[in-house]
Amino acid sequence: MFTGIIEELGTVEGLEPRGAGARLSVRCRKVLEDAAPGASISVNGVCLTVSELRPESFGADVAPETLRRSNLGLLAPGSQVNLERPLSPSGRLGGHIVQGHVDATGEVAALDELGDGNWWLTVRFPPQLDPYLVEKGSIAIDGVSLTIAEMEAERFSVTVIPHTYENTVMRHYGPGTVVNLETDIVAKYVAKLLGKGSPSGGLTVEKLRELGF
Repeated sequence: MFTGIIEELGTVEGLEPRGAGARLSVRCRKVLEDAAPGASISVNGVCLTVSELRPESFGADVAPETLRRSNLGLLAPGSQVNLERPLSPSGRLGGHIVQGHVDATGEVAALDELGDGNWWLTVRFPPQLDPYLVEKGSIAIDGVSLTIAEMEAERFSVTVIPHTYENTVMRHYGPGTVVNLETDIVAKYVAKLLGKGSPSGGLTVEKLRELGF
């Protein structure tokens, strides 16, 4: 589990096709301080397993499903990526619960400067994510925990503070940039519970009354 608080910007050394998947190599320092083969590292919001560990870089295998759902397949040598280690039991949940399981990619519609180093980021999202997005709700964009400030038809906007802009890949965003999106896991479970697809037929007002609520 991650928190969406980026620890370091890494630099892609290579993305080598391997069958239907790929092997990703990333140069970095901080997230390797306590890393070991088999450890998890979030790369642009995607939870990957360290399969090769070197003094100043690591390698990880990227599954075909991950390439299909995320922007990792678009990376090239020199690309910068957001990196975060999993939350430790004694750590603080500074952002929100981020699993590293990207739901889909979105596309940057605009990145407008607000002044004093703040930015207004607008992202187009696929319609299947709409049930899980609400104003003032949480969203992870390339692994960064952010709060939705405004919702429109198949678009949402967030405010990006100076620290986030300067210390993540967001400073490289422009119209058309493909970004990884992970919606709030709590929203997914609530939608499942309330939906018609649940085994019990969904939670209704009538059922709540039957249970004494």
